[in-house]
Amino acid sequence: MEPLVVEVADVGFETWDDPVRGKVSFQVLFSRDRTSTSGLYTGLTELPPGGWLGRHRHTQAEVYHLVEGSGVVVLDGVEHPVAAGSAVFIPGDAEHGIRNTGDAPLRFVYAFATDSIEDVVYRFTDDT
Repeated sequence: MEPLVVEVADVGFETWDDPVRGKVSFQVLFSRDRTSTSGLYTGLTELPPGGWLGRHRHTQAEVYHLVEGSGVVVLDGVEHPVAAGSAVFIPGDAEHGIRNTGDAPLRFVYAFATDSIEDVVYRFTDDT
């Protein structure tokens, strides 16, 4: 395996806009199914003002590092205010979600210690 540089501007957005998963866009930066990488799946998420990522769980632990904006992350039912510069560790199978409470986009880098997006099975909490 060789080192790899990815230009974020060259990676397309994937978008969810529904009542369970939320109103969120994300870019998959490193994932074995898309890049010649392994051992780490990571990307960049953007929530517009009023946007949110629905509460969910997955087996793998995850890390968020907020790079822009402000919001609230919910970890196992407890709300925590977050802003640019905040880092969040989410243990495997912990229920979590995040919402943008500011007037500008909220952007964060996320990372999983697994090879690919295909390894992560999201189990959303359906409150509808």
